[in-house]
Amino acid sequence: MNLSTTLLGRTYQFDSVKQVMAKANEQKSGDVLAGLAAENDTERIAAKQVLANLLMRDLRNAPAVDYELDDVTRMDQDGVDEAVFATIANMTVGEFREYLLDHRTTEEDIKRIRRAMTAEQVAGVAKLMSNMDLIYAATKMRVQSTCNTTLGLPGTFSARLQPNHPTDDVEGITASLFEGLSYGVGDCLIGLNPVNDSAASCAEVLKRFDEVKNRWKIPTQQCVLAHITTQMQAIRNGAPADMIFQSIAGSQKGNEAFGFTTETVKEAIALLREKGTSKGENVMYFETGQGSELSSNAHYGADQVTMEARCYAYAKQFKPFIVNTVVGFIGPEYLYDSKQVTRAGLEDHFMAKLTGIPMGCDCCYTNHMMADQNDIENLTMLLGAAGCNYVIGVPASDDVMLNYQSNAYHDIATVRETLGLRPIRAFEEWLEKMGIMENGKLTSYAGDATIFAGKAGL
Repeated sequence: MNLSTTLLGRTYQFDSVKQVMAKANEQKSGDVLAGLAAENDTERIAAKQVLANLLMRDLRNAPAVDYELDDVTRMDQDGVDEAVFATIANMTVGEFREYLLDHRTTEEDIKRIRRAMTAEQVAGVAKLMSNMDLIYAATKMRVQSTCNTTLGLPGTFSARLQPNHPTDDVEGITASLFEGLSYGVGDCLIGLNPVNDSAASCAEVLKRFDEVKNRWKIPTQQCVLAHITTQMQAIRNGAPADMIFQSIAGSQKGNEAFGFTTETVKEAIALLREKGTSKGENVMYFETGQGSELSSNAHYGADQVTMEARCYAYAKQFKPFIVNTVVGFIGPEYLYDSKQVTRAGLEDHFMAKLTGIPMGCDCCYTNHMMADQNDIENLTMLLGAAGCNYVIGVPASDDVMLNYQSNAYHDIATVRETLGLRPIRAFEEWLEKMGIMENGKLTSYAGDATIFAGKAGL
């Protein structure tokens, strides 16, 4: 295995596949902070050259975390279809990139190949792609999942309605919920990030969501994004929940830093099978974000793109309904500016779809980051074009509880109309019955939450 190359009269020698992967990454402030990034663009190009010439089996044989130490690695490696892997093992990473981008390579081809992929292979090919490559390749990959409704069908662009409130006031949450529904948002999920991580508070919000969903016969899903153990306790106490949420990392150590283990997730799924309110088999919701493993010192010297790909390999084991990257939420320590946020959002979406999970994105940024609303709108439109399953909408782009900026409710309608996309069909039919949407476009009721008070009341 050759880990050296000559560029502009200089020979670059790399110590390991892990170092090649890190230095081939597009510049990210998190990699710089961790001392892993290329020193300059020339070294980055040299690393990309070496990476392009490595074999796919070289990447599989060099997991970011040792097999014996890490259950993420073990599940990823053990899940490989060896017969399919044999068909790509001796391809170079560069050749595999060309295969994915070849117009003759179909969605069915990729579905077969993803059975042979480990996270490091997924991350490796992403590092060789331009932004447009990431978009084009992702358009070939649709991943569907079913909870109460089915997400990810061709021609759809869905949204999670996020009615966060600074004090978890249920009436305030409900007002925001109605506003979002009036903009056609919520076909993916009605999901709240709580301030109070108690089972009682979680249950109170879940009950209100369930009440609204059933009274207006809304075809969607509900969840409160408390800690996994808090949600489980609320469900045991009788709270209605369609799915359970948890933030995840790309290493066992990172997940333990989040306060859970693989056994916790398995227990949550078993609980939902017994007491959950969903109709379909996909009942987990995971969130990720480049840099989380660095913040908990659980990255084992690997770059943040590689660790992010490992999040998706982990999520895949549990057949989730949805996964999303909260792409700019961690802050400029890991993604410094809009260029890095945009790149990360496109990387994450591509890598997740290649892994085979139903992927969305919270197109967001913190107020101390070198980004603004125009940048986030750009990313949202690019992801819509790439076939992203869903994005997140908050009132007027401003999450007053988490103190960050995301997409506004009306941004989702803008992307849909611009790109000719629609909500989930069952949800669109409900919107039409409510008078909120007609022929794929919002009516004059858009933004008028009083439509719910006029038709019925809690």
